[in-house]
Amino acid sequence: MRTWHGGTRVALVVWTCLVVGGVAARAAAADPPLALDAILSDARDRNPELAAARERAAALRQTPRQAAAWDDPMLSWEAWNTPNSFRIDRADNNIFKLSQKIPFPGKRRLAGEVAAHDAARGTSEAERVELALVAAVKTAYYALWETHAKLALLERDRDLVTRLTRAVERKYGTGEASQADALRLQVELTHLANQIETQRLVIERARADLAALLSRPSSAVRGAPVTPAPPRLALSLDALVATALATRPDVRGEDEAIARDATAVELAHKNRLPDFEVSVSRFVNDDMPDGFGASAAVSLPIFNRAKYAAALDEANARLAASRAEKRRVEDAVRREVERAFLATRTALLQHDLFSATHVPHAEQALRVTEGAYETGDGTFGELIDTLRGVQSVHLEHLAAQGEFERAFAELEEAVGTALPRGGAAPTHEGRHE
Repeated sequence: MRTWHGGTRVALVVWTCLVVGGVAARAAAADPPLALDAILSDARDRNPELAAARERAAALRQTPRQAAAWDDPMLSWEAWNTPNSFRIDRADNNIFKLSQKIPFPGKRRLAGEVAAHDAARGTSEAERVELALVAAVKTAYYALWETHAKLALLERDRDLVTRLTRAVERKYGTGEASQADALRLQVELTHLANQIETQRLVIERARADLAALLSRPSSAVRGAPVTPAPPRLALSLDALVATALATRPDVRGEDEAIARDATAVELAHKNRLPDFEVSVSRFVNDDMPDGFGASAAVSLPIFNRAKYAAALDEANARLAASRAEKRRVEDAVRREVERAFLATRTALLQHDLFSATHVPHAEQALRVTEGAYETGDGTFGELIDTLRGVQSVHLEHLAAQGEFERAFAELEEAVGTALPRGGAAPTHEGRHE
């Protein structure tokens, strides 16, 4: 009997740890739940990578007006035949001239359009960064949810083992259970206590990962995530690929690159035409009347045909490269959507399999084994093995749902828009929700 009292002291230590941990868990539960929409909004406002991408896009939006602008007018002064005394007012001529370069009509407009397409590409790049951020936040959010769900499961299993401990105590008191059975339950309780405390550390690591995406300290991200809706995937692969090709920011960015390079080809043709320069002058003379002058000049690109032919060949080559790059991006999009779709379907099948068969069968087996042990028709070893099996099945079930949520977030990133859980077609509004 001495060993049994020692086991009771072990149980007291275990229960002390569990009570302290339970207090911490209840304190965490007192925080309001973490809503995904609020987390995503916070990430969009605070994430430094997204902020940098948006500022780069804003900078590019200022370039079209610069590219389309004419050169600044030039104001110049010349002094002719100034005496050795450097008396400028005694120079034969002081000439003040205002000149302006005038590009051939259409050149500046085309240059502005080239820059505008580049600016649109910058906006698409910022949208791509936002899309990746949303997927990363959802992945971290559901990883945090999974850690909380596992903690709740472990605490439920602890309560189950506690109930079994009482049953063993009753049987031990009547001589129907051995001291070894009681000690094995103490071992199970200790094991669960360790798992629960370890899981709380896992929660804090997952919380730190989410907080980093929000550019906040972990202490500022409190509460537990909201349980996600039941996994569902009703959209076809073909529909998802079609949506991705129409929605993905990088595909639209390649469209802008093609439009930019097509405009650059047109500009290369236009650059073979001459530019002009006009000027007006005011002559301030020493010993003769003052007066005005005017001049006009024209460039002669005809003498540099090889230069402009090379520029046109370069523009055509860049256009061909952009078209090939778009095909490469489209091929990559199809591959990414298909891979994400298959990963999501795999996780969904695993989750549904656990929900429909493994979980109910394991729980039924536990009830049968527990009842058999109570009536003396089952062994204690069978009860412990069944209990561990139930825990394993439940953990795998949670892991399958967590994997589905992460795979679904990757699928949304691959498609380039938020996806409904039902069969409705995705809307392009709220693309990154």
